[in-house]
Amino acid sequence: MDFPPPKPYGEYRNWAELPPELTSEILHRLGAFEMLKTAQKVCRSWRDVCKDPLMWRKIDMRNLWDFRYDYDLEKMCRHAVDRSQGGLVEIDIWYFGTDKLLNYIADSSRNLRSLKLAMFSGELTDYGFAKAVEKLPLLEELEVSYCRVSAESMKVVGKSCPNLKTLKLNRGDYEYSYDDAFAIAETMPGLRHLQLFGNMLTDDGLNAILDNSPNLEHLDLRQCLDVYFDGDLEKRCFESIKVVRRPYDSTHDYPYDATWDPWEEEYRSDASIITEPEYDQSGSDYNAYDFDYYYYAYDPDYDQYDIYLQ
Repeated sequence: MDFPPPKPYGEYRNWAELPPELTSEILHRLGAFEMLKTAQKVCRSWRDVCKDPLMWRKIDMRNLWDFRYDYDLEKMCRHAVDRSQGGLVEIDIWYFGTDKLLNYIADSSRNLRSLKLAMFSGELTDYGFAKAVEKLPLLEELEVSYCRVSAESMKVVGKSCPNLKTLKLNRGDYEYSYDDAFAIAETMPGLRHLQLFGNMLTDDGLNAILDNSPNLEHLDLRQCLDVYFDGDLEKRCFESIKVVRRPYDSTHDYPYDATWDPWEEEYRSDASIITEPEYDQSGSDYNAYDFDYYYYAYDPDYDQYDIYLQ
Protein backbone atom coordinates (compact mmCIF):
# COMPACT_ATOMS: atom_id res chain seq x y z
CA MET A 1 0.00 0.00 0.00
CA ASP A 2 1.35 3.44 -0.99
CA PHE A 3 1.07 5.94 1.84
CA PRO A 4 0.68 9.67 1.06
CA PRO A 5 3.77 11.83 1.74
CA PRO A 6 3.91 13.66 5.08
CA LYS A 7 2.61 17.23 5.25
CA PRO A 8 5.02 20.12 6.00
CA TYR A 9 5.14 21.29 9.60
CA GLY A 10 2.08 23.35 10.51
CA GLU A 11 -0.18 21.80 7.86
CA TYR A 12 -2.80 19.16 8.64
CA ARG A 13 -4.05 16.29 6.58
CA ASN A 14 -7.73 15.72 5.89
CA TRP A 15 -8.39 12.23 7.29
CA ALA A 16 -11.38 11.89 4.96
CA GLU A 17 -8.92 11.83 2.04
CA LEU A 18 -7.12 8.66 3.20
CA PRO A 19 -7.34 5.72 0.79
CA PRO A 20 -10.44 3.61 1.57
CA GLU A 21 -8.37 0.49 2.28
CA LEU A 22 -6.30 2.37 4.87
CA THR A 23 -9.41 3.91 6.43
CA SER A 24 -10.99 0.47 6.71
CA GLU A 25 -7.89 -0.87 8.49
CA ILE A 26 -8.09 1.97 11.02
CA LEU A 27 -11.83 1.84 11.60
CA HIS A 28 -11.94 -1.92 11.92
CA ARG A 29 -9.77 -1.67 15.02
CA LEU A 30 -12.48 0.37 16.74
CA GLY A 31 -14.94 -2.51 16.94
CA ALA A 32 -18.61 -2.63 16.01
CA PHE A 33 -19.82 -0.38 18.84
CA GLU A 34 -17.57 2.59 18.03
CA MET A 35 -18.05 2.23 14.29
CA LEU A 36 -21.83 2.42 14.62
CA LYS A 37 -21.95 4.99 17.41
CA THR A 38 -19.29 7.42 16.22
CA ALA A 39 -17.08 6.64 13.24
CA GLN A 40 -19.78 6.38 10.59
CA LYS A 41 -21.06 9.86 11.52
CA VAL A 42 -17.75 11.66 11.00
CA CYS A 43 -18.01 12.18 7.23
CA ARG A 44 -19.46 10.65 4.10
CA SER A 45 -16.31 8.74 3.15
CA TRP A 46 -16.07 7.13 6.57
CA ARG A 47 -19.75 6.21 6.43
CA ASP A 48 -19.22 4.58 3.03
CA VAL A 49 -16.39 2.49 4.49
CA CYS A 50 -18.54 1.57 7.50
CA LYS A 51 -21.28 0.30 5.19
CA ASP A 52 -18.93 -2.05 3.34
CA PRO A 53 -20.07 -5.66 4.08
CA LEU A 54 -16.43 -6.75 4.37
CA MET A 55 -16.11 -4.57 7.49
CA TRP A 56 -18.67 -6.79 9.21
CA ARG A 57 -17.37 -10.28 8.60
CA LYS A 58 -16.25 -10.19 12.25
CA ILE A 59 -18.36 -8.44 14.88
CA ASP A 60 -16.80 -7.77 18.29
CA MET A 61 -19.21 -6.52 20.95
CA ARG A 62 -17.32 -7.40 24.12
CA ASN A 63 -16.60 -5.25 27.16
CA LEU A 64 -19.64 -3.00 26.78
CA TRP A 65 -20.81 -3.26 30.39
CA ASP A 66 -20.59 0.51 30.94
CA PHE A 67 -22.87 1.21 27.96
CA ARG A 68 -25.66 -1.32 28.53
CA TYR A 69 -28.07 1.21 30.08
CA ASP A 70 -27.34 4.10 27.71
CA TYR A 71 -27.45 2.36 24.35
CA ASP A 72 -29.67 -0.26 22.75
CA LEU A 73 -26.89 -2.80 22.23
CA GLU A 74 -29.22 -5.41 20.80
CA LYS A 75 -30.39 -3.02 18.10
CA MET A 76 -26.78 -2.14 17.31
CA CYS A 77 -25.91 -5.81 17.00
CA ARG A 78 -28.80 -6.48 14.60
CA HIS A 79 -27.71 -3.48 12.55
CA ALA A 80 -24.14 -4.79 12.40
CA VAL A 81 -25.41 -8.19 11.27
CA ASP A 82 -27.47 -6.48 8.55
CA ARG A 83 -24.37 -4.64 7.34
CA SER A 84 -22.59 -7.98 6.77
CA GLN A 85 -25.21 -8.95 4.15
CA GLY A 86 -24.88 -12.63 5.03
CA GLY A 87 -21.08 -12.61 5.13
CA LEU A 88 -20.67 -12.77 8.91
CA VAL A 89 -18.21 -15.49 9.96
CA GLU A 90 -17.38 -14.55 13.58
CA ILE A 91 -19.31 -12.79 16.35
CA ASP A 92 -18.44 -12.18 20.00
CA ILE A 93 -21.10 -10.81 22.40
CA TRP A 94 -20.90 -10.09 26.13
CA TYR A 95 -23.58 -9.05 28.65
CA PHE A 96 -26.61 -8.58 26.41
CA GLY A 97 -28.87 -10.55 24.12
CA THR A 98 -32.11 -12.48 23.85
CA ASP A 99 -33.49 -15.53 22.09
CA LYS A 100 -34.69 -13.28 19.28
CA LEU A 101 -31.29 -11.70 18.77
CA LEU A 102 -29.49 -15.03 18.65
CA ASN A 103 -32.00 -16.49 16.23
CA TYR A 104 -31.82 -13.36 14.09
CA ILE A 105 -28.06 -13.81 13.87
CA ALA A 106 -28.48 -17.49 12.95
CA ASP A 107 -31.14 -16.76 10.30
CA SER A 108 -29.01 -14.02 8.74
CA SER A 109 -25.62 -15.73 8.94
CA ARG A 110 -25.81 -19.38 7.92
CA ASN A 111 -22.07 -19.36 7.12
CA LEU A 112 -21.09 -18.43 10.69
CA ARG A 113 -17.92 -20.21 11.82
CA SER A 114 -17.36 -18.74 15.30
CA LEU A 115 -19.96 -17.85 17.94
CA LYS A 116 -18.90 -16.55 21.35
CA LEU A 117 -21.44 -15.69 24.05
CA ALA A 118 -20.54 -14.58 27.56
CA MET A 119 -22.45 -13.54 30.67
CA PHE A 120 -25.89 -13.46 29.09
CA SER A 121 -28.84 -12.70 31.35
CA GLY A 122 -31.92 -14.88 31.72
CA GLU A 123 -33.34 -13.40 28.51
CA LEU A 124 -31.38 -16.03 26.60
CA THR A 125 -33.15 -19.32 27.28
CA ASP A 126 -31.94 -22.84 26.81
CA TYR A 127 -34.61 -23.39 24.17
CA GLY A 128 -33.70 -20.25 22.23
CA PHE A 129 -30.02 -21.13 22.25
CA ALA A 130 -30.70 -24.65 20.97
CA LYS A 131 -33.01 -23.45 18.18
CA ALA A 132 -30.40 -20.96 16.97
CA VAL A 133 -27.52 -23.43 16.98
CA GLU A 134 -29.53 -25.87 14.89
CA LYS A 135 -29.27 -23.34 12.05
CA LEU A 136 -25.46 -23.13 12.14
CA PRO A 137 -24.11 -26.37 10.65
CA LEU A 138 -20.78 -24.79 9.61
CA LEU A 139 -19.88 -23.69 13.14
CA GLU A 140 -16.28 -24.55 14.04
CA GLU A 141 -15.83 -22.61 17.28
CA LEU A 142 -18.34 -22.10 20.08
CA GLU A 143 -17.92 -20.37 23.41
CA VAL A 144 -20.70 -20.26 25.99
CA SER A 145 -19.36 -18.66 29.17
CA TYR A 146 -21.59 -18.02 32.20
CA CYS A 147 -24.83 -18.54 30.30
CA ARG A 148 -27.72 -20.73 31.43
CA VAL A 149 -27.51 -23.53 28.89
CA SER A 150 -27.96 -27.19 29.77
CA ALA A 151 -26.18 -30.38 28.85
CA GLU A 152 -29.16 -31.18 26.63
CA SER A 153 -28.46 -28.09 24.55
CA MET A 154 -24.83 -29.24 24.23
CA LYS A 155 -26.14 -32.41 22.61
CA VAL A 156 -28.01 -30.23 20.12
CA VAL A 157 -24.73 -28.44 19.40
CA GLY A 158 -22.90 -31.70 18.79
CA LYS A 159 -25.58 -33.12 16.50
CA SER A 160 -26.10 -29.87 14.56
CA CYS A 161 -22.47 -28.74 14.16
CA PRO A 162 -20.37 -31.66 12.83
CA ASN A 163 -17.43 -29.35 12.04
CA LEU A 164 -17.03 -28.14 15.64
CA LYS A 165 -13.35 -28.07 16.62
CA THR A 166 -13.31 -25.71 19.63
CA LEU A 167 -15.71 -25.63 22.56
CA LYS A 168 -15.44 -23.35 25.60
CA LEU A 169 -18.16 -24.12 28.13
CA ASN A 170 -17.36 -22.10 31.24
CA ARG A 171 -19.69 -22.24 34.20
CA GLY A 172 -20.65 -20.02 37.12
CA ASP A 173 -21.48 -21.27 40.59
CA TYR A 174 -25.24 -21.02 39.95
CA GLU A 175 -25.31 -23.14 36.79
CA TYR A 176 -23.20 -26.24 37.31
CA SER A 177 -24.00 -29.38 35.37
CA TYR A 178 -22.83 -32.90 36.02
CA ASP A 179 -23.79 -34.05 32.54
CA ASP A 180 -21.83 -31.69 30.27
CA ALA A 181 -18.95 -34.13 29.88
CA PHE A 182 -21.17 -36.99 28.77
CA ALA A 183 -23.05 -34.77 26.30
CA ILE A 184 -19.70 -33.70 24.82
CA ALA A 185 -18.37 -37.26 24.69
CA GLU A 186 -21.55 -38.50 23.04
CA THR A 187 -21.84 -35.93 20.25
CA MET A 188 -18.52 -34.10 19.62
CA PRO A 189 -15.86 -36.57 18.42
CA GLY A 190 -14.03 -33.95 16.32
CA LEU A 191 -13.05 -31.58 19.13
CA ARG A 192 -9.45 -30.35 19.23
CA HIS A 193 -9.75 -27.63 21.89
CA LEU A 194 -11.95 -27.98 24.97
CA GLN A 195 -12.25 -25.58 27.90
CA LEU A 196 -14.49 -26.54 30.83
CA PHE A 197 -13.55 -23.89 33.36
CA GLY A 198 -15.40 -24.32 36.67
CA ASN A 199 -17.35 -27.36 35.50
CA MET A 200 -18.61 -30.15 37.76
CA LEU A 201 -17.42 -33.02 35.60
CA THR A 202 -15.90 -35.95 37.48
CA ASP A 203 -13.21 -38.48 36.64
CA ASP A 204 -15.89 -40.61 34.94
CA GLY A 205 -16.87 -37.70 32.73
CA LEU A 206 -13.27 -36.97 31.87
CA ASN A 207 -12.70 -40.61 30.93
CA ALA A 208 -15.75 -40.47 28.68
CA ILE A 209 -14.34 -37.43 26.87
CA LEU A 210 -10.96 -39.12 26.40
CA ASP A 211 -12.64 -42.25 25.10
CA ASN A 212 -14.58 -40.35 22.44
CA SER A 213 -12.39 -37.39 21.48
CA PRO A 214 -9.31 -38.88 19.77
CA ASN A 215 -8.24 -35.56 18.18
CA LEU A 216 -8.17 -33.51 21.38
CA GLU A 217 -5.04 -31.33 21.61
CA HIS A 218 -5.86 -28.75 24.33
CA LEU A 219 -7.86 -29.43 27.48
CA ASP A 220 -8.53 -26.78 30.14
CA LEU A 221 -9.89 -28.14 33.44
CA ARG A 222 -9.09 -25.22 35.70
CA GLN A 223 -11.37 -24.96 38.74
CA CYS A 224 -12.98 -28.31 37.89
CA LEU A 225 -12.69 -29.33 41.53
CA ASP A 226 -14.41 -32.71 41.19
CA VAL A 227 -11.63 -34.04 38.95
CA TYR A 228 -9.15 -36.01 41.12
CA PHE A 229 -7.16 -37.89 38.44
CA ASP A 230 -7.64 -41.23 40.19
CA GLY A 231 -5.55 -44.12 38.98
CA ASP A 232 -3.71 -43.47 35.73
CA LEU A 233 -6.15 -40.80 34.52
CA GLU A 234 -3.65 -37.94 34.73
CA LYS A 235 -1.03 -39.99 32.88
CA ARG A 236 -3.58 -40.80 30.22
CA CYS A 237 -4.38 -37.12 29.76
CA PHE A 238 -0.77 -36.05 29.34
CA GLU A 239 0.09 -38.93 27.02
CA SER A 240 -2.75 -38.23 24.58
CA ILE A 241 -3.18 -34.42 24.81
CA LYS A 242 -0.55 -31.81 24.01
CA VAL A 243 -1.66 -29.15 26.51
CA VAL A 244 -3.54 -29.90 29.74
CA ARG A 245 -4.50 -27.30 32.35
CA ARG A 246 -5.11 -28.92 35.76
CA PRO A 247 -7.91 -27.87 38.16
CA TYR A 248 -5.59 -25.82 40.38
CA ASP A 249 -3.41 -24.29 37.67
CA SER A 250 -2.98 -20.52 37.49
CA THR A 251 -5.85 -18.47 36.06
CA HIS A 252 -3.73 -15.44 35.13
CA ASP A 253 -4.62 -15.70 31.42
CA TYR A 254 -8.32 -16.41 31.92
CA PRO A 255 -10.38 -13.55 30.38
CA TYR A 256 -13.14 -13.52 33.01
CA ASP A 257 -13.29 -13.11 36.77
CA ALA A 258 -11.82 -16.33 38.18
CA THR A 259 -12.54 -15.52 41.83
CA TRP A 260 -13.73 -18.63 43.63
CA ASP A 261 -15.66 -18.72 46.89
CA PRO A 262 -16.55 -21.84 48.88
CA TRP A 263 -20.22 -22.76 48.44
CA GLU A 264 -22.64 -25.25 49.87
CA GLU A 265 -23.84 -28.30 47.98
CA GLU A 266 -27.42 -26.94 48.01
CA TYR A 267 -26.36 -24.08 45.70
CA ARG A 268 -25.24 -26.46 42.97
CA SER A 269 -27.97 -27.00 40.40
CA ASP A 270 -28.09 -28.13 36.79
CA ALA A 271 -29.16 -25.70 34.10
CA SER A 272 -32.77 -26.17 33.08
CA ILE A 273 -33.74 -28.69 30.44
CA ILE A 274 -34.72 -27.33 27.04
CA THR A 275 -38.34 -26.20 27.12
CA GLU A 276 -40.09 -23.87 24.73
CA PRO A 277 -40.95 -20.58 26.47
CA GLU A 278 -44.53 -19.40 26.55
CA TYR A 279 -45.06 -15.98 25.00
CA ASP A 280 -48.15 -13.87 25.48
CA GLN A 281 -48.63 -12.67 21.90
CA SER A 282 -51.77 -10.75 22.79
CA GLY A 283 -49.96 -8.28 25.06
CA SER A 284 -48.97 -4.85 23.80
CA ASP A 285 -45.37 -5.24 24.96
CA TYR A 286 -44.84 -8.34 22.86
CA ASN A 287 -46.34 -6.78 19.73
CA ALA A 288 -44.32 -3.60 20.20
CA TYR A 289 -41.13 -5.60 20.47
CA ASP A 290 -41.94 -7.50 17.29
CA PHE A 291 -42.53 -4.20 15.48
CA ASP A 292 -39.11 -2.94 16.54
CA TYR A 293 -37.53 -6.23 15.55
CA TYR A 294 -38.73 -6.07 11.95
CA TYR A 295 -38.37 -2.31 11.59
CA TYR A 296 -34.71 -2.24 12.50
CA ALA A 297 -34.00 -5.35 10.46
CA TYR A 298 -35.18 -3.75 7.23
CA ASP A 299 -34.06 -0.15 7.71
CA PRO A 300 -30.28 -0.24 7.11
CA ASP A 301 -29.86 3.52 7.60
CA TYR A 302 -31.46 3.69 11.03
CA ASP A 303 -28.57 4.77 13.24
CA GLN A 304 -30.17 5.99 16.48
CA TYR A 305 -29.01 3.81 19.38
CA ASP A 306 -29.09 6.20 22.34
CA ILE A 307 -31.89 4.95 24.59
CA TYR A 308 -32.65 8.37 26.03
CA LEU A 309 -33.19 9.96 22.60
CA GLN A 310 -35.63 7.39 21.28
